Amino acid sequence: MSQTARDESPIGRADLKAKLTEIQGEAQEQVEGVRNQILATGIIIAVVLLVITFVLGRRAGKRASAVIEVRRA
Repeated sequence: MSQTARDESPIGRADLKAKLTEIQGEAQEQVEGVRNQILATGIIIAVVLLVITFVLGRRAGKRASAVIEVRRA
């Protein structure tokens, strides 16, 4: 008999459950890896935007500020 003839047994509930659990475990590992990368990228982008906003705000504040001279009569 050939190898395929011996391996052809009915697929049982336990076989399906084991294979689905294996696939689900692999998918969860990949999702967790991608989630960490997205989180790190999001934090970096947020910090860069915060720094840019701070720098532009300081420049605008220096240009728009008025010098007021107070004299006593």
